[in-house]
Amino acid sequence: MTAGLVAFVRARFNEELEKARFAGNVVGSRPERFGVGPEEAAEHARFSVAAAEARIVLLDDTVVPYLGTAGPGGRNAEFQLRLLAAPYVEHRDYPHDDGSARRPGSPA
Repeated sequence: MTAGLVAFVRARFNEELEKARFAGNVVGSRPERFGVGPEEAAEHARFSVAAAEARIVLLDDTVVPYLGTAGPGGRNAEFQLRLLAAPYVEHRDYPHDDGSARRPGSPA
């Protein structure tokens, strides 16, 4: 489940990054059409791309390396992974588990 969830979350985050880049290019090319100034459009585009990139770094640098490790670090990483995946739980490709009790905060 964990490897599948990591791949799923990484795919969603990469999609969000591409959407942010695309939206930034669209709005940045004709900001007046969207009722914003050029500086505001550029600032929003930079912020959106930076936020999307930060989520990818968070996943890759602070969650994935600790998945499957013993102790609190491993439990925290699994919990963080589930939190990062939570906004996408209704997505058709979400890798739902088998309903096992093996979740952070539950008795193993």
